[in-house]
Amino acid sequence: MVKQVKVRVWLAGLVVALGALLVWLDPQGPQDTAIDPGAQAQEPGHVLENAEITLFGDKGSVLQALKTSRLIHTPQRSETWTEEPEAILYDSENRQWLASADVGTLNTSTQVLLMSGSARLIAPDEGWQLDTELLHYDGLNQHAWSETPVVLQQPPQQMNASRMDVWLNESQVRLTDNVRGTHPPATQR
Repeated sequence: MVKQVKVRVWLAGLVVALGALLVWLDPQGPQDTAIDPGAQAQEPGHVLENAEITLFGDKGSVLQALKTSRLIHTPQRSETWTEEPEAILYDSENRQWLASADVGTLNTSTQVLLMSGSARLIAPDEGWQLDTELLHYDGLNQHAWSETPVVLQQPPQQMNASRMDVWLNESQVRLTDNVRGTHPPATQR
């Protein structure tokens, strides 16, 4: 019986010694690794379905309201990606302007909204609609612009241009480069 105990102790010692030898030869076990800030900045902090987000100005007034079917927020970059966004933009007189697109990106620190893919800006009070592929909107200055071809419509009128700027507070639109339009004459009855 003493012999069996000695063999078991010897085998247990051999297993422990072999384990120690393996650890000494290959120290690739769990190690502390530094977090890569560049990779971490790419990771979303929130993913929301059917979300609504409202951005307020310094004085507490609503500047933008955004509704989307899918929202992915990356806090390290202050960036929010949205799918099929529908935005309500407010000017200094609290008038509403409607914007929509296939995809949107919102910088929550600067309140710059970039809408791409069938982007549309509508002024319901004035009855006009602007269509483009890439629409930029600066929420702090209430300024929208596009450097891609645009179509401005107020039926029955239609205008095309290579670039446009819209200042919501002044209700002013400026079309530049290759501006062409259709303005049917007014009909008299």
